[in-house]
Formats: sequence, structure tokens, C-alpha cells
Amino acid sequence: MGVIKVTNIQVYAYHGCLVEEGKIGSDYRVDVAVKANLQASAKSDQLKDTVDYVHINKIVKEEMAIRSKLLEHVARRILDRIFKEIEIAEEATVDVSKINPPIGGNVEMVTVEMTLNRKNF
Repeated sequence: MGVIKVTNIQVYAYHGCLVEEGKIGSDYRVDVAVKANLQASAKSDQLKDTVDYVHINKIVKEEMAIRSKLLEHVARRILDRIFKEIEIAEEATVDVSKINPPIGGNVEMVTVEMTLNRKNF
């Protein structure tokens, strides 16, 4: 078993419950970790045998472009696509962070972290 991590994917998106958030948008950070058996790719040196981080980045950018009220909803959509599209993924964790959230205080970011196993998918 091994882990492929894609860290600090930076996206500008329009998530949130407030009307202004849908109009103005804000900066987001997404981190993804996918657990999979990486022994085949370690031996074969072939992209087809591993978790392609370019594919993960594509999934994140496409799902972040779809407006949601809750970060949980976005995170779950990302997880669902990982398991639908990456056959060797056994477990995945997604962190979706809103940078400088509009909550009336000096807060760097708010993060929702979700983990899903293929058997619970």
C-alpha cells in the first residue's frame, strides 16, 4: 500500500451559503491523498498502473467549478469521482479549505476534511 498526495491545489471558486459568495467568489485550497497498492507501478514504471496526479488535479478543478453551498458537498463529489475514475484507489482523503472566509474575524482558512474507503463508496 502507498499514498499519492496532491497538496495545495489552488482554485478560485464560488461556494458558500451567502449570495455574495456566489457573485464574488474566493480563494480555495484543496489537498488530496489517495491510498492504493502501488507495487505494480513501482515494478512496471508505467503510468497506467498508478494513481495519476494529473487526473486528480483535473477532478478537483472540475468539481470546484460547480457551485455548492457547503464545502462538504464539494468534498464528497471529489471523493465520488476518485472512486469512479481511479480503479486502484482504496481510500481517499480530501481537504477543501476556504481562504479568508467571510465570518467576521481574522481567520486564515476554514477546512472540511472527508475520508472515504472504496468499500463504503
